[in-house]
Amino acid sequence: MLRSISLATSFLALVASSIAVAQVAPQANQQVIDLDTITVTAARAERSTAETPQSVQVVGREQIEEQLKFSPNAAAALGKLVPGYSAPTQTVSSASENYRGRDLLVMLDGVPLNTPLRDVSRILSLIDLNSVERIEVVSGASSLYGAGATGGTVNFITKKATDGKPTVTVNTAVRAFTQKIGRSLAPEAALTVSGKVPNGIDYLISGQMRGAGRTYDGSGRELPSDGLLGQGGGDRYKAGNLLAKLGYDFDASKRIELNGSLIAFDQDPKYLTNYAAPFARPERTQLYNGQSVMEDTKSLSLRYTDSDFVLGKLSVLGFYNDIKKRFNFSTFSYPYNSQVYYSFNPLAPTSPDNQTTLYSQRGGANVTIDTSLDRLLPGAKLTWGGDLIQEKTWQTLTSGQDVFTPLKQTTAAGFGQLQIPIGDRVVLRGGLRYEHFALSVSDYVRPAAYAAVAANNAQGFQSFVLPALNVTGGDFDYSALTANIGATVKLSESSEVFGGFSQGFALPDVGAFTRRAGISTAFACPVALPNCLPASRRSISYGSIAPEAQIVNNYELGVRGSYGAFKGSLSGYISTSEDGVTFDPVTNTLSQQKERIWGVEFVGDYAFTEQFSMGTVASFREGRYDTNGDGRLDSNLPNNRIGSPWRVMIHGTYRFVNGVSLRVEGEGFSERDEAIDLRGTRYKLKGAATMNVALTAPVFSGEAYVAVNNLFDRSYQNPTATSVRNLANYAWGRTVTLGFKKTF
Repeated sequence: MLRSISLATSFLALVASSIAVAQVAPQANQQVIDLDTITVTAARAERSTAETPQSVQVVGREQIEEQLKFSPNAAAALGKLVPGYSAPTQTVSSASENYRGRDLLVMLDGVPLNTPLRDVSRILSLIDLNSVERIEVVSGASSLYGAGATGGTVNFITKKATDGKPTVTVNTAVRAFTQKIGRSLAPEAALTVSGKVPNGIDYLISGQMRGAGRTYDGSGRELPSDGLLGQGGGDRYKAGNLLAKLGYDFDASKRIELNGSLIAFDQDPKYLTNYAAPFARPERTQLYNGQSVMEDTKSLSLRYTDSDFVLGKLSVLGFYNDIKKRFNFSTFSYPYNSQVYYSFNPLAPTSPDNQTTLYSQRGGANVTIDTSLDRLLPGAKLTWGGDLIQEKTWQTLTSGQDVFTPLKQTTAAGFGQLQIPIGDRVVLRGGLRYEHFALSVSDYVRPAAYAAVAANNAQGFQSFVLPALNVTGGDFDYSALTANIGATVKLSESSEVFGGFSQGFALPDVGAFTRRAGISTAFACPVALPNCLPASRRSISYGSIAPEAQIVNNYELGVRGSYGAFKGSLSGYISTSEDGVTFDPVTNTLSQQKERIWGVEFVGDYAFTEQFSMGTVASFREGRYDTNGDGRLDSNLPNNRIGSPWRVMIHGTYRFVNGVSLRVEGEGFSERDEAIDLRGTRYKLKGAATMNVALTAPVFSGEAYVAVNNLFDRSYQNPTATSVRNLANYAWGRTVTLGFKKTF
């Protein structure tokens, strides 16, 4: 109770100080969010946000460095700074994290990092923010970069090489939970070297290494290593990143750049996880006996740009990703882990091979040409080009046996975006994109599984066997023509109204559907007769279980701008789909249905003086779907799609004349208790609020900092982690970071 009162008092103090200081006349135009920054993401060509008829947010280097003091996890930064993005799970996984209730396409320098044929969501937590110059986030469905952006697109733009002699930046930190400092130490170090040879190549090499000990909640309880079931945790790991960039300017207009990156992660859990209610926790009676949780992702890209190309500005990008992700070993535990690959021993039903590794190899080329149409209409531009991508994805048990049909896909697409100014105040933009997926599905045998459903007996469940099932594949084609159209209307030199319609096209997680082939009681056998199915029911075709390709329609209206010392944006949106994808963790099934999501987002910053600024990031979202296929949106979407409807972050920064700065953040999210089906099923998510503080000071020509997350060590449930399985997962307790950064 005292903690709650203290927290509420602090929040009130923060808000009250905002109101009080708002009476002070603005003395500076301190820029916290740059609304006019040039972006390359929104239209695949350089455009100012003022010309973009969608919500666009650019998180600059200063904001990235502020968030690095609190956490090295990119998902944590997006969760605070980008309205509409979920609260982070505080693990290596982004399971149930989403943007506006839908998928987020993640790119590094324009190279997609997702694995769309089997969406496993372990991406954001492994990106090294030390090497990132800015983060561009475009809201809403889009197909401009291909599949995956049904909720939005985020592009992490890495730093450019500096001119001249080598410049070195070192950033070191150690983090720990105040509950058990010695057991939770998490050191990290990052080094960036960049420079340019006179009249020669420019280069940037950035590396980071970090590790983590145990993690604790606000009550001092150790958190599990796999609370999200098979996704990996936030404890007992070692991780590393390496980025190397080499560039050469042929002349003032032509440039070629080679990028290579490596992402490595290795978690060594000590205990299995107990998934019994009331919350996920380490099972201290069972040592973890699986292989480590691992990531080994390599990426290589080559980009050529020519701003004096005969048809305009040319950009050609070729890339190749080689991705390997190994997940946790887990054992049968009813009800939350009620399906495991079968050992054929009813007394110990979990196969020792019940641990999977995902492999994905993806390569492609993107061509973008930005052509000026000044001769036809002054200021008009046509952006056009095409994409060709090939990918191969498969996932195996530790025995090497496939767990879903190995998949190959070739994506071919062409697009055109036309931008037309009308007078001095209006800019129209619209475009079309045609996309074709050629999907090849291999035959495979779904491994035998052991499963259980609820029953009125001493155990509380009835177990059964799902015999191995032959899944026959084939070749399948999906295609669609998607469109977008919108406009910006200038209200003043620094503000505009924007609005438009855009579509995203994606083929949902095919691997997840085929992995669950025949996972139902219709294909079940008694444990005593594990091979009871007649020959006529031992196979199933991909065509009978295949998901429908999904088109998402996004409608948005907003206003943004700067007025003196204030900068901000406010927007509302609605997104609809006839084939939305929802996962039910109780039945371990995926379904597609009609759905609608809507919300409101606000970002605002105000510089009261040259020393003091405050800001707010706030959002609301909700959604409904058709659970019985009658065309009526009869229920609210599950928590793993929406999570907490209301989220708000209030922050204030004071910069002292001696170079010391103090940042205070208050974060809060609302509860959710909505019926998610016609039976009235509810899984209540509890609301909570926390506070974070960071103090930075100049030391030895560098910058020393101390940051505290969850200042009052509040014990609360992480809303996103809890919504993955509707099993409570507690959030991190108070953590303290000590760090030092210097550039020379």
